[in-house]
Amino acid sequence: MTDPADIVMQFRREPLLLPWPADGNPGAFLQFETGAQWRDFVAGLGIDPRTPAIVRAKFDRAQRLYLFGWIDFNLIKAGELAALIALELALMDRYGGAIPKRKRSFSTLLQHMAEVDGLTDAQIPMSVRCGGKAIGQLTGEIHPTLAERRNLLAHGDPFDGLPTGGLLELARDLINYAYRGYIAEAQEG
Repeated sequence: MTDPADIVMQFRREPLLLPWPADGNPGAFLQFETGAQWRDFVAGLGIDPRTPAIVRAKFDRAQRLYLFGWIDFNLIKAGELAALIALELALMDRYGGAIPKRKRSFSTLLQHMAEVDGLTDAQIPMSVRCGGKAIGQLTGEIHPTLAERRNLLAHGDPFDGLPTGGLLELARDLINYAYRGYIAEAQEG
């Protein structure tokens, strides 16, 4: 039986070029010649399978939207919003109880991750791989922050502009960091 993803991958006739951090170059562009290359790339960006099922399901939705970006480039932007929603859910689960309800927001959860939980660029695999700086997008030192990006995607025109290079990968790395203790416990048990 033919995999439906294989059928989808045949729709695009030209390569897909998009901004994405590469080894040693945070401002790179990656080019995918075939749907199979794109599918394998997106599949390789999954979160740890030991994270809670609800977070995995939301992140899987983001990956599927990225995958369908092969047919319609705009769907990558929808995938970005889905990735940020999955990240917000993960942060609410892991850090929400540490922040008073009236002060709790995606922005404060991101700041908490960096300022209280101690996340640094050296602990973000994408930052280490490409030499980029991601922490500023959590703390507000770099604009737009991830929270501002989420708000623009949710409340502005979600299909404006090019995709944000590496957003799915960064969201994956942050979710995996937030659940690192949970993942370690699952591995031991």
